[in-house]
Amino acid sequence: MTTFDFCPRAIIFDMDGLLVDSEPVWAIAETALLESRGKAWDHDIHRPLIGLRMRDFLAGMRTGYGLSDSVDVLAADVLGRMITLIPERVMPRPGALELLDYLQARGIPCAIASSSPMPVIDAVVASQGWDQYFETHVCGDDVTHGKPAPDIYLEAARRLGFTAAECLALEDSPNGSRAGVAAGMVTIAIPDLSHTTREAFAAITPYVFDSLHDVQTHLEQC
Repeated sequence: MTTFDFCPRAIIFDMDGLLVDSEPVWAIAETALLESRGKAWDHDIHRPLIGLRMRDFLAGMRTGYGLSDSVDVLAADVLGRMITLIPERVMPRPGALELLDYLQARGIPCAIASSSPMPVIDAVVASQGWDQYFETHVCGDDVTHGKPAPDIYLEAARRLGFTAAECLALEDSPNGSRAGVAAGMVTIAIPDLSHTTREAFAAITPYVFDSLHDVQTHLEQC
């Protein structure tokens, strides 16, 4: 592991696959959407879309699978399925609650910067009882350009009142990590191995950790 000695003034979290193990839940919703249209899941179509905001993701699915429905129709379908599934299926990632408690106890401001639409972010946060940990939620629809563009991280930093250089970005996907780096933030990747590998981050960030427990361990040295 590359030496990490950055002490952030604020921390900005991705959500899906980073704070919560929701990528398998998205897969359930997307598989149901595809099956209802006579299509079968294809990892090669999905893999490069991970980390994109939902409308961009669905546009890629629409092209990849040759779906005739509009993005609006697909979005309404998958969003409805996710809102039903989240309270039943979404679980926190290892170390998430411990890290959030640690940061709250030390007064370090936190935000969520997620490509998911706001109803999904709100549903996840509510299902976990995490409202008190985050000063703001920024979704992909709040900015002009979604990940891997830096817009969502820059907006989160603006809302928190810090410069990008003062913030730490935490991500699980290559597209999200590219966004954090492009924003000028130190970016730690905790790969969600359900859709990526550690090697996928080699040219993006030198900071690739195994879990959020590792992030806390390093922050405790500050």
